[in-house]
Amino acid sequence: MISEKKFLELIQQLKQIRKENQYNEIDLNHLKSKLTQMTEEFIDPSKISIQEDSQKISITKSMKSIYQKWKQYGITIVDGELHELSCPQGFFIDEKNSLFITNYDRDYILEWKLNEKIENIIARDRAENIKDALCYPTDVILDKQNCSLIIADYGNRRVIRYFYKEQLDKQTIIDDIDCYGLAMDKYGFLYISDWKKNEVRRWRQGEQNGIVVAGGNGKDDRLNQLNRPTFIFVDDEQSIYISDSDNHRVMKWKKDAKEGVIVAGGNGSGDGLHQLSSPQGVAVDSCGHIYVVDYDNNRLMQWYEGDNEGTIIIGEDGGGNESHQLDEPRGLAFDLDGNIYIGDTGNDRIQKFERIC
Repeated sequence: MISEKKFLELIQQLKQIRKENQYNEIDLNHLKSKLTQMTEEFIDPSKISIQEDSQKISITKSMKSIYQKWKQYGITIVDGELHELSCPQGFFIDEKNSLFITNYDRDYILEWKLNEKIENIIARDRAENIKDALCYPTDVILDKQNCSLIIADYGNRRVIRYFYKEQLDKQTIIDDIDCYGLAMDKYGFLYISDWKKNEVRRWRQGEQNGIVVAGGNGKDDRLNQLNRPTFIFVDDEQSIYISDSDNHRVMKWKKDAKEGVIVAGGNGSGDGLHQLSSPQGVAVDSCGHIYVVDYDNNRLMQWYEGDNEGTIIIGEDGGGNESHQLDEPRGLAFDLDGNIYIGDTGNDRIQKFERIC
């Protein structure tokens, strides 16, 4: 796949030519030739062009047209019957290809080593009435700075830290919160969606209360409001993407913004390409493509900010238990190769869809 780096290199060449103020038809044809080679991997090459006038030479590019496809028939990575997986919710993949899954109905975290096909059960207390036992965990992320897992312990209304390598006791780091989704930015700030208060809060390590960075203005569908937010994603610019589940939309809140913008859905609940129905897992790639798990429609959608419609990536044939189908999907993650993983809760499994280009 063409990377943005190649475009940046071409832009630098253009800037140098403009700086020297010396370019001719040979230069222009050379650049057009390079651009033609690059656009062969794109869906719509017409969206990329070199323009010339008496004052300047420039390149116009649209990263939304980058061509990516995935196999439509998934591979079951973790199976409910074989691995005691029941209603998997959120999960993540670390740099070593370990998959950490919230086993919602069984109250623990399952670590699955993708390369070795080895499972490891962590953060579980088998005994009854254990105060520190998990209760319906919904999401889990890795805190690299502290070498620990952070878990949304939904049933216990708290967020905990767990040093899984040392098998230490769980530590409650945030209490009295109706947590659902988790995210952490590159600066180490922790973001948590509170589905009852209809807000997303951001915490610095060691803080007690955090600050509201999205929602917090009551439950409704105005641009400064949320209605049962679930999973969240934070990009490198600290913009927050929120699956605003009961508003059937995905919202983007830029850092310090007073309100968000709708980047997917927002046209009522339905199965049209312009609609979502109870969105769940959400992720954004480096080119700005927004991937959202469309829970009630049993599909994965791809959107681009500003588009009126999305594209069905997986699940065109409706819900079911076949390898190309989903049933009440929730969690979403990508590995380093761009393969897609979906928590297929109705089928008690994790499905992998391989990228083919």
